[in-house]
Amino acid sequence: MVHVPSLWLPILLAAGLAFVGSSVIHMLLGYHRKDFRKATDEDGVMDALRGIPAGDYSFPHPTGKDALKDEAFREKAARGPTGFMTVLPTGDPFNMGPQLAQWFVYCLAVSAFTGYVTGLTLGPGTGYMEVFRMSSTVAFGAYGLAHLQRSIWYSQSWGTTGRNLLDALVYGLLTGGAFGWLWPT
Repeated sequence: MVHVPSLWLPILLAAGLAFVGSSVIHMLLGYHRKDFRKATDEDGVMDALRGIPAGDYSFPHPTGKDALKDEAFREKAARGPTGFMTVLPTGDPFNMGPQLAQWFVYCLAVSAFTGYVTGLTLGPGTGYMEVFRMSSTVAFGAYGLAHLQRSIWYSQSWGTTGRNLLDALVYGLLTGGAFGWLWPT
């Protein structure tokens, strides 16, 4: 067994590599540019939504279990549209500092979790490929599998989910490389 504190360097390097990898994917490669579509009458939609506080919404929104049986609610849902929506705080959408800081903390958490699981299963001196395989698998699961829920429950495009899983694979492989390279002997 390898204890997490002894893995501080691969944890930091893996988090940094995933962070930089995500920057390359999103700023240079551009294959996520079509993950979202423009709303018909975007200005009208924005005018109608202006003043709604930041948060997650569903529409039509049932007020309870009994509302799902109410004929007026069922007609409203059948007439559509139905959906889920996230409204972001108003402000400068290009000031991504807080989100980038949170993303790096998330990368650190995934790397620490990866180190914990890999350290429980493999001992010091384990070969590169075995460490790479285990840590890549754990990191891929942490970065990627939750994206499937977005397609299952919220009708996110399976293409978007596939691209997110490809990102998770890249982050997992980068993480595996860091742990394999710096695994204690």
